[in-house]
Amino acid sequence: MCRVCVYCRVSSTNGTQDYQRQINDLTAFATQNSYKVVRVFAEKVSGAKKNIDRLELLKMIDFVNSNKIEKVLVTELSRLGRDTLQTLQTIELLNQNKISLYIQNYNIETLTPTKQINPMSQFLITILSEVARMERKTIRERVESGYKNHLANGGKVGRKTGFRKDNETMKTQYVEDIKLLRKGYSLRNINKITGTSINTLRKVKTII
Repeated sequence: MCRVCVYCRVSSTNGTQDYQRQINDLTAFATQNSYKVVRVFAEKVSGAKKNIDRLELLKMIDFVNSNKIEKVLVTELSRLGRDTLQTLQTIELLNQNKISLYIQNYNIETLTPTKQINPMSQFLITILSEVARMERKTIRERVESGYKNHLANGGKVGRKTGFRKDNETMKTQYVEDIKLLRKGYSLRNINKITGTSINTLRKVKTII
């Protein structure tokens, strides 16, 4: 029997929302397909939050990677988040671990029965990748514009001479990264979850 997890999310900004409908819909789908729902993960949190700030999502990723889960069920892609890059990172992380994501409103899965990338989902992921690239380009342009404006007005950039983060500061700043490192996640997977650069993760790894 196929072992699956259900992931549901509603925005914390709307107190009238409830994720029970999502749970009911996905549980009914699992029953119709003779899937075994091993665990349900549900949270009230804004879809604009980064993955590192969504505790149930992190718990779900950790759980499916260590409990032989074959699929994760969601009602809509937006349940994974409204931030395109964060959503894409979650999908890629699941794909790398051969865990298929079923998106109910599109009625597609990211992987085929043989654990290969589904062509239709690949099309979706390609679009998401392009949107994420455009978002990063826009952010980069805004940062560069702010940087040039700052310099033009006599501002200075860079760390103060002799400044270096001590171990305690690193431990405080990278709490979630340290938790994932201790759980055995690879640097690449942690980078996809938290967005922390590989070089920084290497430094963090030396202090735990």
